[in-house]
Amino acid sequence: MTTEERKVVLKVDNVEKSFRLPTEQASGVKQLLINWTKGIKGYREQQVLRGVSFEVRQGDFFGIVGRNGSGKSTLLKLISQIYIPERGSITVNGKLVPFIELGVGFNPELTGRENVYLNGALLGFSRDEIDAMYDDIVDFAELHDFMDQKLKNYSSGMQVRLAFSVAIKAQGDILVLDEVLAVGDEAFQRKCDSFFASVKKDPTKTVILVTHSMDAVKKYCNKAILIKDGKIIASGDKDDVADRYTLENLKSESSGQTRDDVFETGLSAVVPTLKINPISGVVTDGADPFIFEIEYDYRGTGDFYLAFSLSDVKRGGIPFDSSPIKMEQAGHHRVRFSLPLGIFNNGEYKIFATLRNDVPGGEEGQTDMIAFTNEARCCFFAIRGAGVDDYALLSHDVVNLAMIGVDCE
Repeated sequence: MTTEERKVVLKVDNVEKSFRLPTEQASGVKQLLINWTKGIKGYREQQVLRGVSFEVRQGDFFGIVGRNGSGKSTLLKLISQIYIPERGSITVNGKLVPFIELGVGFNPELTGRENVYLNGALLGFSRDEIDAMYDDIVDFAELHDFMDQKLKNYSSGMQVRLAFSVAIKAQGDILVLDEVLAVGDEAFQRKCDSFFASVKKDPTKTVILVTHSMDAVKKYCNKAILIKDGKIIASGDKDDVADRYTLENLKSESSGQTRDDVFETGLSAVVPTLKINPISGVVTDGADPFIFEIEYDYRGTGDFYLAFSLSDVKRGGIPFDSSPIKMEQAGHHRVRFSLPLGIFNNGEYKIFATLRNDVPGGEEGQTDMIAFTNEARCCFFAIRGAGVDDYALLSHDVVNLAMIGVDCE
């Protein structure tokens, strides 16, 4: 099923939200009248969201990223119907399960079992529906022996596991998560990782994730948006959004940077050009190296570096990274590379490039990204060799696996 054929389960249309922050409080009716005659309101308007619009389709793992104060959590509370938008509309098609703060709605004086039913009721599920979900929730939380103990006797980690399990195992259509991927101990995090991997493969489940972890965005999400000052400044490809977020953070830590709003995503006045051009055919049998060039225009000062990575589009992961390569010439240039393909099986691949500077005061070899190739300026190619495997990344011809013994009982 194509993206267009999947139904829209969440539509946010031109949403605006503001809050009133008190600035001067009247001590009585007289002061209130004096303030009114002087035009003093006693509060100021803080515009948190400004005309936000996007769609989430069934089966999406949708990321929402942005710096603190950008409006992410307010947007999630609007989606979860905790807040009401002042302008615009939010349409939800399906049962939405919000998980915005760990343990909200839990009562420490009730048992774990009672809290599951209480929290499920707050999420809008009937008792019969919670009965059907209960065993899955307890199994995931691994708290079978503690469900009849009061919650106040749980450790903080046990409470987190139970709250998170209620949210993700609830049989809803849309799961809304706010900064909750690092819950529990290492073993529980691995279980959560496996759960999210399975959700990605389920076309009926939709997840909306707010996170500061760009690794999580690149690992789980298929789409994302970046919010800054209450507006969406980047949307669509998850890698583009994640890298734009990284650049925004780097700009905020620097001073005197030129505004680059007029440049394409990943570029700026310092690097107005960075793209990858294929020289070889983009469909190859893998027998010969893949030839490509990276075109850049660097207008900064000081040392700079070029780096590129090979991404496995079909199976996921990065099978190769060049590490930063020091460039000797600033200005507009093209650098040609030859990438051997003999070790790879059939598949679809993407070459992604970054341009980097030394980190001021950092350790030797430590660099910051100052530009990157977005989806439109990357290079995609496919290996289609006859008699070559499609399943694993590495070819059997280059991995010489040998059985070296068998133990007999």
